[in-house]
Amino acid sequence: MAVATPDSPAGQIAQALVDFSVEGAFPEESVSSLTVDSDALPAAIEALASAKAKLQAEIHTINEETADDVRTWKTNAQSVQDDILRSKALANDILKQSEALQASGKAIEEAEARAAFLARELDYNTQLRNALKGIKAVNQILDQVEQARDGRRILDALHLLERSWKELDAVPVNKSCRAIKLLNIRAFELKSDVHQVFDHVWNTLIHVDIEGHKVSISDTKQGEAMSLSDAVIGLKAYHEVDQRAAQLWHDIDKAILAPRLDIKQERLPSIKINENTLELGGTSDQSIEAVFRDLEQVFAFLVENLPPDLIDTISTVLLPGLIPTITRTWLDLAVPSSLEEMDRFQATVTTTKGFCTTLKALGLTHLNELQEWTESAPRVWLSKRREAALDQIRTQLSQGLGTSKQVERVEKQLVSKSEGQQLAANGAMVTEDDGGWDAWGSDGEQDTGGQQTSRPAAKTLVAEPSADAIDDAADAWGWGEEEPEPEKSEEPQQKKQKQEEEDDPTEAWGWGDEAQNDDTAPEPAPTAPPAASKTQTRELTFKETYSISSLPQPVLDLISSHVEDGAALTQGTYANSPVAAAAAGLFSLPTLALAMFRAVAPHYYAPDVGGNMFLYNDATYLSERLAEFAEEWVKRDNISTRAQTMLRLDNDIKSMQSFANRAYSNEMSIQKTVLRDLLGGEQNLIQQDDTESCVSAAVARVRSLAIAWESILSRSAWQQAVGSLADAVANKIIGDVMELPGIGQDEAYNIANHIASVTALDDLFLPSRFATDSNSAAENEVPTTAQYAGSWLRLKYLSEVLQSNLKDVRYLWLESELSLYFSADEVVDLVNLSFEDNPRTREVIREIRARPNPLG
Repeated sequence: MAVATPDSPAGQIAQALVDFSVEGAFPEESVSSLTVDSDALPAAIEALASAKAKLQAEIHTINEETADDVRTWKTNAQSVQDDILRSKALANDILKQSEALQASGKAIEEAEARAAFLARELDYNTQLRNALKGIKAVNQILDQVEQARDGRRILDALHLLERSWKELDAVPVNKSCRAIKLLNIRAFELKSDVHQVFDHVWNTLIHVDIEGHKVSISDTKQGEAMSLSDAVIGLKAYHEVDQRAAQLWHDIDKAILAPRLDIKQERLPSIKINENTLELGGTSDQSIEAVFRDLEQVFAFLVENLPPDLIDTISTVLLPGLIPTITRTWLDLAVPSSLEEMDRFQATVTTTKGFCTTLKALGLTHLNELQEWTESAPRVWLSKRREAALDQIRTQLSQGLGTSKQVERVEKQLVSKSEGQQLAANGAMVTEDDGGWDAWGSDGEQDTGGQQTSRPAAKTLVAEPSADAIDDAADAWGWGEEEPEPEKSEEPQQKKQKQEEEDDPTEAWGWGDEAQNDDTAPEPAPTAPPAASKTQTRELTFKETYSISSLPQPVLDLISSHVEDGAALTQGTYANSPVAAAAAGLFSLPTLALAMFRAVAPHYYAPDVGGNMFLYNDATYLSERLAEFAEEWVKRDNISTRAQTMLRLDNDIKSMQSFANRAYSNEMSIQKTVLRDLLGGEQNLIQQDDTESCVSAAVARVRSLAIAWESILSRSAWQQAVGSLADAVANKIIGDVMELPGIGQDEAYNIANHIASVTALDDLFLPSRFATDSNSAAENEVPTTAQYAGSWLRLKYLSEVLQSNLKDVRYLWLESELSLYFSADEVVDLVNLSFEDNPRTREVIREIRARPNPLG
């Protein structure tokens, strides 16, 4: 193939392609009209390759010329300077031309526009030069920071960093510029690196070994350019003074203070100081004096070795957490719970005051809590006594009722001869030298000397104020026939009870609101009606026993110990004691202790069998013993007059009596509710399918409670409580019978059988049950159930009516005692329920209505 020459068609085509590719020139028409054949392609390719090689050579030459950044920067700077000089020369020419008179208006405008453009270019070039200088200066400062970091010159590095940020802010370039961003990133990275070096230096100067229980503080270290004072300056630069100080005190507390103040340890370490090292070593006693001595060493060491800026944080960070630990563990445990260690307590107060003085001399503050503790020693001691007393009550109650024991209640009473004879008939026991009730003089004079008898089997008042019980509430001692006005003897007691309820401080706690019912607790003493002036009377001593748990005695002992200490503080022996002012507070502790007993006792008594009755007995026993204690207190001659007047237990005694009554009433209310549920609840018992099993369950419940309470309650209280349960059963049955729409003969027979099952409870009230002589049982002894169950005879007469014909009903009403227990309307209703409506029935009804009170 022939070589293409420039003038040949192939050469012309090749040159046209190169010109178009390099310069973008179109070929002439003579060339563009040539025919492109296969011979032209190699020449074109060769021409293009030659042009490519030439361009690559040019590019390579340019790259070699711009390789050095510094030479390029100088070249550009010189170019900028030349441009500036040329711009100034051009501006001078423009000014000269503008001064020429022959210049036209258009030429002037063009000159002004050119001058403005050149001025802007000049400003831009000036700003660019300043920006480049600023960037170069910042970069050089950061290089110096790196050098200071590597040499551990922390302060120099921090100062240079601060200077670099100021220089960076002064660079006249937008902060979003890439160069500024890169410098900023580099500055922050250097700051982080410097902080890591600073941490290393700080930990070298102040080293806390928590596991080794050692703290070392050095002002300087060999090989470290920074001192401890300089380190604090660095902390300020990083705004970490408070954070680093808090961490330091936390570590010192864990390494030194916490192990030394851990009062639970059997052996406590002591604190030693060896030059610039604070460490634990050896053993120390558990006295508060040793604690303060070691703490004084610690604070003196810290104040001596630390810069002032860190010492200031001891008062604001370390002491607020340390002082509560000292007061609530060491100092509070040093408070005695009695007067026996009062000298030791006074020494503790003096030592604490000395510790406060030492810390103040070291320049420490925030000691208010510790100073308040020393200044309020009586209050602290009294608070300890109060907490101990309340905790003792809770602890004693949590241990359970313990072993029960019997106690005796002894009361004296004036009774008439007829009343005494009735007491003997009820089973009262007389002493051998009494000669019996017949020994009373027949001439109307009273024999001298008091007689002892056991507590009568019943009480003057059976405190069941319901209408059904009122007819026998006053003759539980057999006095009802001689004194037909029981209401008069009942009224003062009701007023007394009302006054007690009004004075009860526990009402403010909401206790006992549910106890306002008819199940009033039995009175602790029989109240004989006032005898006529001519009636023979004698003073008798009544005795009865009842059981209490093991809880009342510790409560009484606790109260006694507190008031005895209070009385001792009023003596001259304790005139200079730091707790002498707490005497009045000790006399108020019995009220708090008794209030705590009343608050939590129901929770601990309730789970035990008969627990509420034990609570009734215990509360009654407490009120009685407290009354005796208060009476004997004012008669004592070995205490001061002030102490005699400071004991005030009247309201507490009333509150405890009211609390006992509520415990009894609550138990009776609960048991009556259970009995009512066993008897069908709100449903009519007679209309139930399992009436017999319901009655049997109720009777069994009464018997089980009677057995459980017999070993707890006194005889009189037991009789009233069990009688009240029997009365509740009787009232339920009577009410359900009276609500029946009609009673057939078979149904009346079944009801009578059910009533017979219930009245079998009479065997619980036989006099021989309580006789001390096992051979005293009589064949025809009369149960005393009716004295304690107001509806008992009413239930029995109901059974008689249901089993009688009209003739017998007429006899029961007109000649027997049916009218004492049923009204005429009630008997008429029973007749209508049980008998057909015929002339004979109507005749009997007329006779009953005609004589509504046949025994009147």
